[in-house]
Amino acid sequence: MALPKIVSLFSGAGGLDLGFYDTGYPIVLAVDNSSAAVKTHKRNFPTTASIMADLAQLGPTGVLDHLKDLLIPGERIGVIGGPPCQGFSRANTASVANDPRNELPLLYLEIVEALQARYDVQFVLFENVLGIRDAKHSTVFEGILSKFEQIGFAAKAEKFSALDYGVPQTRNRIIISGFSDQLTAAAFLPIPVIGKDMTVRSVIGALPAPTFYSRGLLATDIPHHENHWTMRPLSRRFSEQEHERRPSRCFRRLEWDKPSPTVAYGHREIHVHPDGRRRLSIYEAMLLQGFPSEFVLEGTLSAQVEQVSNAVPPPLARALADAIATAMSAARFKAGSGERRLTA
Repeated sequence: MALPKIVSLFSGAGGLDLGFYDTGYPIVLAVDNSSAAVKTHKRNFPTTASIMADLAQLGPTGVLDHLKDLLIPGERIGVIGGPPCQGFSRANTASVANDPRNELPLLYLEIVEALQARYDVQFVLFENVLGIRDAKHSTVFEGILSKFEQIGFAAKAEKFSALDYGVPQTRNRIIISGFSDQLTAAAFLPIPVIGKDMTVRSVIGALPAPTFYSRGLLATDIPHHENHWTMRPLSRRFSEQEHERRPSRCFRRLEWDKPSPTVAYGHREIHVHPDGRRRLSIYEAMLLQGFPSEFVLEGTLSAQVEQVSNAVPPPLARALADAIATAMSAARFKAGSGERRLTA
């Protein structure tokens, strides 16, 4: 049986989408409010209807309207996405329980509920930061799980480490999954990757030097990969000796033979290359996120930084997609076996 078609909400550049696409799920619609992310999505997923819209304004009715020419009523679909997580982030020391962004996961599920009226929604999955389960957000978190149950999904919130799925990065996130079928929910079990070299060196150690940004720089001016560029290192800290450098968030240097810290950069906080003389290029950050070499990010430096920081690592996404496909197949087999026993 063909895999369900995918509706991607808060899609960003498409890291989560890529994992599902590579597993064989057709991505029919992707929605995000960033023009650069949508441009990236269109470039890398040319057969998908990628639209720029604020889902809070578009709402369930707007999503249904965009899908009316893409899906047949009753079709099997899955809904995936990553509602913005800044309101839950532990890195945001000023985060508060009533941050308006904390309402977006519930909006996501309200859209799912509207989709159920027209389509056969088989599963729902979204990613968020660990902070979503913190005590100060407990009301919102319990409300999310309650909403899953209310609309008929067996939901589970689990912590996943990118390191366990072939990504050389200490990135831990919460994945909330929900299935309309209990047998599928019980069989959902992503399989970790074993034996892969999880170091910075293994991913970017052999790359040539990147191009430094200059006014008027074009993608065609950048050899190797058009995202392999970075800002020229002007800070005197790049010329300091190792023992002179004071540890700081904005000057965090990677180590060749360890995994990268979480790829989640703020303004001018892109990690420093292990040689200490410059910051990582966008392309190097993409590879540390697990993006394939042919993937390209569009937009300005800040837009590219935002996209690579917010992305779900594609190898983790692929493991989730594989696990869902396997669970659905196992559930169909189990249900079929049960029917045969009943009629024997």
